[in-house]
Amino acid sequence: MPLPEHVVTRPKPPAPKPPVVKPASPKPSSFAKTKTRPAPKPEQDASGIVRVAAVQMASGPNVAANLAEAERLIDMAVAAGAKLVALPEFFAIMGLKETDKVAAAEVDGKGPIQKFLAAQAKKHAIWLVGGSVPLACDNPKKVRNSCLVYDDKGKRVARYDKIHLFGLDLGNEHYKEQTTIEAGNRLVVVESPFGRIGLSICYDLRFPEMYRAMGDVDIILVPAAFTATTGRAHFETLIRARAIENLAYVIAPAQGGYHVSGRETNGDSMIVDPWGNVLDRLPRGSGVVVAGINRAYQDSLRKSLPALKHRTLDCTSGIEVDVIKT
Repeated sequence: MPLPEHVVTRPKPPAPKPPVVKPASPKPSSFAKTKTRPAPKPEQDASGIVRVAAVQMASGPNVAANLAEAERLIDMAVAAGAKLVALPEFFAIMGLKETDKVAAAEVDGKGPIQKFLAAQAKKHAIWLVGGSVPLACDNPKKVRNSCLVYDDKGKRVARYDKIHLFGLDLGNEHYKEQTTIEAGNRLVVVESPFGRIGLSICYDLRFPEMYRAMGDVDIILVPAAFTATTGRAHFETLIRARAIENLAYVIAPAQGGYHVSGRETNGDSMIVDPWGNVLDRLPRGSGVVVAGINRAYQDSLRKSLPALKHRTLDCTSGIEVDVIKT
């Protein structure tokens, strides 16, 4: 129906555009050769969801520089609301040669690396996982590759020594960790405010029976320094498989980039949920990935698909597991 002649229609004026605010650029890493990822924005999580973070680094041979970089990245994770922060394998030293970590080894309970971890956990009131730290052992030519966990008071609550030692002889790549690392022999599970946490390091990821022997764990930690070759081929597949088969969250902080020694690590730090979904990931460079741990969601999955209760083979016989109650 046409409008009366005295009615004139006018187009609505355009809405004013909001001012554009450019975010401040983060301070780049002093030693990583890859781009730095900006800090994730904190979110208001629903009740019962706890935010956790995995830190990615490209560590070098200078311990002090690596600790300064780790501190910067921990600050980013905390700013994003993380209450549990995990650092990668050998976050404090990736030497020019394999024996450098032996020279940097600390006595259990003493040393600048362990002091740093305790201070950061207490300062931010977070649970902090020192991906792995070289600790002295009885053999002066070797170290224990140890994952250390600190609570929100800065107290160390758990230590796990890497059990499976990496070896590779592929083309021009040759690795034999047993020449400088003494293997551990005990599994470690931590009962934390976030649930039962199973500790592991890098190459352990390839041995699913290890996680079965832990019993039902809610979170699996896998600080890593996968090579670029093996990482591109297998890292995501293995991480997601461990999450799916254990109906657990997997937090995998990794070394990612080129190192002064010439070594290239895979990166691709990620957090995966119990259904195998990748919640957040960082392909390369220094930065953090952050996601929410939702225990109600996890419980509903385990109720709908009670695969953990359907197990018929015993993977725990003869295996010692230290369960740390906090």
